[in-house]
Amino acid sequence: MPVGRREQIIDCRAVMGLGEGGGLAQRGTFAEALRNDVVVVAMSPGRRHITKPVCEITYGIREAGIQTSVLVLNAGSGIPHDAPHGSLGSTFGIKPEEAEQVNRHKLCIIHFGNVKSHIVYKARLFLRYVEIPTIVVCQTPVDMEDFAKVGIKTRDVMPLEPVTKGTIVDIVSGIVRGESPPQSKIDEIIKKIKDNLKNIKNKR
Repeated sequence: MPVGRREQIIDCRAVMGLGEGGGLAQRGTFAEALRNDVVVVAMSPGRRHITKPVCEITYGIREAGIQTSVLVLNAGSGIPHDAPHGSLGSTFGIKPEEAEQVNRHKLCIIHFGNVKSHIVYKARLFLRYVEIPTIVVCQTPVDMEDFAKVGIKTRDVMPLEPVTKGTIVDIVSGIVRGESPPQSKIDEIIKKIKDNLKNIKNKR
């Protein structure tokens, strides 16, 4: 796969992409990079969860020379069963094999939507099983305190009783579902990825 002046080898999806989603694979598919540095996780494509920004974010990360895999969750729509008001429609979840695929990487980028309560409870369920440092990308403004209040470990605020294995290390908000993210946001994501990969390397 030629990206800018570099080439990256990606074990690509076996399922046709969705035109509406910007060509991203359908739910439950995984495109693995040659080296397990970063994995970008997308919610399941659907009428409300157009995954277009994930395609452009992933391309931008790869263009910066960062080895990047992509996972589209099989059950990424809806909210978790343990959210305060429950889920009346589809229920958000993560399969054991999906958690295993994510945990093979050094850093995770996960894209969420625009409802703060949905974002924090989705993140809590996701990070119960995902152990690697995670950057949350979403539309609505949210901070570390919002995540820590529901027991999620974060870099800046640690809850009194953590319930997650994984830790949120950064947040990038202002990424609108179904729309192309501005270059400034892609640059912000790339900078935060590079900073966190450097931190991970220094800790080893």
